[in-house]
Amino acid sequence: MASDSSVQEVALTAPAAGAPDIDRRNLDWYIDKFVQVVVFIGGISAIIFIIGIFVFITKEGLAFIIGPMDFAEFFTSPYWEPSDEDAPEYGILALVAGTASVTGLAMVVAIPFSLGAAIFVGEFATGKTREFLKVLVELLAAIPSVVWGFIGLTIMNPLIIKWFDVPVGLNVLNAGVILGLMAAPIMTSIAEDALKAVPDRYREAAEAMGATRWQVIFKVVLPAAKNGLLGGVLLGVGRGFGETMAVLMATGHAVNIPGSLFDSVRALTATIAAELGETAQGSDHYGALFTIGIFLFLITFLINLTADLIVRGIRKG
Repeated sequence: MASDSSVQEVALTAPAAGAPDIDRRNLDWYIDKFVQVVVFIGGISAIIFIIGIFVFITKEGLAFIIGPMDFAEFFTSPYWEPSDEDAPEYGILALVAGTASVTGLAMVVAIPFSLGAAIFVGEFATGKTREFLKVLVELLAAIPSVVWGFIGLTIMNPLIIKWFDVPVGLNVLNAGVILGLMAAPIMTSIAEDALKAVPDRYREAAEAMGATRWQVIFKVVLPAAKNGLLGGVLLGVGRGFGETMAVLMATGHAVNIPGSLFDSVRALTATIAAELGETAQGSDHYGALFTIGIFLFLITFLINLTADLIVRGIRKG
């Protein structure tokens, strides 16, 4: 009896003939682990790169910040004259005003276009029409910024001079329109995703109560998607603050606090792009440009963080 019991236990514990051994580390197991490591490295590398960039620009600008930098002059003076040998001035107020004016006009242009396109693609278009429009929006977002800048320089510039009878067409209006068209595709994509995230039962309930299609959109869908829509707008603002080449080519690149849409201005990013290559490394001018970079990094980080929190629906207490 004892021997029969032992035979039965061995038969129960031994794997059946031809059955796979799930505990054995075969090739599939190693491939799975390798893919996990690659995905982890890819995910963590973005954080490492961002921290590395911030450390680099902080290191380069720290000598200017703790040395000759006058915080009151830097943020409140409209005079940016770093090449003056007798009395160089490092004031970014005009640069901030130029960046803000161009970005603000860009949002005035981009928000109606992007919201209207998102509503049409998400709520009205169907089938192949929707897929075609979504692909078209993605293609517009992929156009290089230097191409948009070339459009502003060669097409928008003479048109503004002709239509508005102004001496220069490279101004806030030119850059704002170009930047708005650049920001509209990504804002459209985010807004369309936010509209599609609204549950269909909201639409069905409103239609069951007799609401028209437009009433459903404006009184139900848009309020329900307001977090995602506002997040898309903020991401567009971040895109505007961080744009370089198109703004450099379309603004006129003049240090000036704008009084109208037809004034030439200079943006923070364009200043760095135009002057860094001709600046002596380690000089005060060099450090001031990296200090602008730190300021831009912090502004865009806060904008993107705010957008992410709004999209997630997080509220501060």
